[in-house]
Amino acid sequence: MAIINVLFGIAGGLCLFLYGMKVMSDGIQQAAGDRLQRALNFMTGNRLIATLTGLVVTALIQSSSAVSVMMVSFVNAGLLTLTQAIGVIMGTNIGTTITAWIVSLVGFSVNISGLALPAFGLGFLLSNLRWKFRSLGGVFMGFGFIFLGLQFISDVVPALKPESLAFLRNLSTLGFLSTIIGIGISTGITLLMHSSAASITLIITLAYNGVIPFPFAASMILGANIGTTIDAILAAIGSKTAAKRTALVHVLFNVVGSVVALAFFQPLLFLVDLLVPGSPAVSGDGGLSVAAHLAMFHTVFNLLCTLLFLPFTTQFAALVTFLIKDRDPETGRKPYRLEYRSSINSTPEFNIVRAEKEIRDMAGLVSSMYARFSEALHTVRNTADREGLVNSLVDEMREKEDIADEMREELTRFLMECSRRQLGAQSEQNIYHMLRIIADLEDMTDDCYSVSLMLERSVRKDLLFKEMEIEALAPYIDLVEGFLSFVRGHLGQRITSEQAVYAEALEEQIDKSRDRLRKMGRKRIEAGEDVKRELLFIDLVRRIEKLGDICYNISEALQLMR
Repeated sequence: MAIINVLFGIAGGLCLFLYGMKVMSDGIQQAAGDRLQRALNFMTGNRLIATLTGLVVTALIQSSSAVSVMMVSFVNAGLLTLTQAIGVIMGTNIGTTITAWIVSLVGFSVNISGLALPAFGLGFLLSNLRWKFRSLGGVFMGFGFIFLGLQFISDVVPALKPESLAFLRNLSTLGFLSTIIGIGISTGITLLMHSSAASITLIITLAYNGVIPFPFAASMILGANIGTTIDAILAAIGSKTAAKRTALVHVLFNVVGSVVALAFFQPLLFLVDLLVPGSPAVSGDGGLSVAAHLAMFHTVFNLLCTLLFLPFTTQFAALVTFLIKDRDPETGRKPYRLEYRSSINSTPEFNIVRAEKEIRDMAGLVSSMYARFSEALHTVRNTADREGLVNSLVDEMREKEDIADEMREELTRFLMECSRRQLGAQSEQNIYHMLRIIADLEDMTDDCYSVSLMLERSVRKDLLFKEMEIEALAPYIDLVEGFLSFVRGHLGQRITSEQAVYAEALEEQIDKSRDRLRKMGRKRIEAGEDVKRELLFIDLVRRIEKLGDICYNISEALQLMR
């Protein structure tokens, strides 16, 4: 019965610890989610910057699994290349060592139960204040849960009777086989808990209380590094080839790193003994040394692995590309789908980054439709097969307009799913503006399709615009195209007051050009030109001007984004 009580106590402490990690991580993402998003967007092909980014982001949100899941999702969405993701994954393994240092330096040397209540109180107070950093309340409350979970584990483990742990001590006296067993046990525990931080906390606590010796505990830390790859694997299921390659990178990096560490296990332990004073063989109140030894082992192992593999990032990418081949191209267009990925290590704030990328793709679709219409307008008079040209144009525009309809439906559903999660106030406000922008972009595809139908009608009814009319339209079309490029280039960010003034000036120029062109069309009607052709010309001018209006609406929405 005593063993059962202890096991339930350990399980409860770990659950509190895991919950605290999640609450703290969510609070940090809500308080600084947009800044973390920008940090990820600034990543370049520079492997060092990517590694540092992974280190910092993981240290902030305290979850290497969450960051690796993000990397799989971002590569799947085309936000990052495989090479960039490799650098970030290497950095996450270093960033996750912060947890081991918190446990070793605070978990046993400070009365952490005395810190839990103040952390709860401060967190509750901050979360109920009406200020922009109220999400920091979740950070402090998360710390409170972490402290409380650590205290439960620390109090329960010493109650275990020595004879009940004889099997663990026996397993740790089998030489090299003990190291293999330690890796296997810890890998299984981490796979079940989906958290290397929780398993490492348990390992350090057991070692601190003398339940397992330092070498056996160190081997278990290697297993925790292998087990933490499970979330990347789960995130890659059903994803594109690039996402599966990213998950394989995470698995290979951690597994190969652990194998290398296993080959040099004793020298690693010796290096840690040199770096950390004191004997790791002492347990109980004097066992702070073994906790520091294990934290240092975790840090040295991940740091050396990163330094070993970082120069070979390109070769690593080539290896996983060779191992996971591109799937055979599929014939026909598949319906557009954007799935919201949720898991134990889900990061709702970072899902918004995926939506921003898809919105930029939607704006790219609008640009391609408008450019295609402009090209057809300028070449139709000098084309022998005019009907073939406009028929091809209309078919292409219809297909792209269908894609835009699907994108609007999927993006709206995706963002509504994001809004149902626990988000910061700024992210919630941004989602509202993003939904407005999506609707505007879809309207623009409708208008692009409409102008292509007008061009088709002009050919079918022999109402071709004259050369002088097309020349008069050219600057007007270029103005709208420039406005569209401006909007597309600033999606996902707030435009400045100077840029807002520029957008307003573009809108005024487009309105003036519209008035001039409509006046020109009416004068030609009065001069006896074909009424049907001139009315079609005026209607085309109006449709193109509507595209400019929508661009201005989007620029207004971008002014309100944070």
